[in-house]
Amino acid sequence: MTAVNFPFRDRRHAGRVLAGKLEQYRGREGLLVLALPRGGVAVGFEVARELGAPLDIFVVRKLGVPGHEEYAMGAIASGGVRVMNPMPGLTVRPEAIAAVVEREQAELVRREHFYRKQRPAVPLQGRTVIVVDDGLATGSTMQAAVLAIRQQHPQHITVAVPVGALDTCAALRQQADDVICAETPEPFRAVGLWYQEFPQATDDEVCALLEEARREHAIATRLSGH
Repeated sequence: MTAVNFPFRDRRHAGRVLAGKLEQYRGREGLLVLALPRGGVAVGFEVARELGAPLDIFVVRKLGVPGHEEYAMGAIASGGVRVMNPMPGLTVRPEAIAAVVEREQAELVRREHFYRKQRPAVPLQGRTVIVVDDGLATGSTMQAAVLAIRQQHPQHITVAVPVGALDTCAALRQQADDVICAETPEPFRAVGLWYQEFPQATDDEVCALLEEARREHAIATRLSGH
């Protein structure tokens, strides 16, 4: 039996590897790491720590095909952004799409409230924003995120992931200013296949990482005298 060579032990390890591909952003004024919850937060935590940048979240929800939720027919993001994927040979009734959008919009709002704990979102205008997730398959959630973030007028948007499908990473270059995919294995199949450990991230883990990142960045900012 052939041994499987996983590029990443887990999301935290993947974040450290990814940070090594983002060294050119270290020390850039106005740098902000935005992680897509839940899976992107552990990756983003390590990227933000390594680059000395603050960490925040950007909530996006996949729109799963009714009855086959693992397949993304699109995604929604804050600011009313909706992206739909062309799915040849598959027709979903408009009322079914509307029901999925309504359900995912409610979950998007719930997560925003739960993760932020009354803290306002970090303003994005004029900033260099690195948008992080644990991987890119269809790219619909990341595409929605970039479109929504663009509405807030950052100076620069970089999409950064540990692993992604080659064609998806290429397609996102049409929307983001830069795209960093640390690994683009072929055939790709699914994000989780490239991690030795890929458990479902929880809301509590997301909140704990955000709190730890805020605390660490505040200490580092004080020590640097900024």
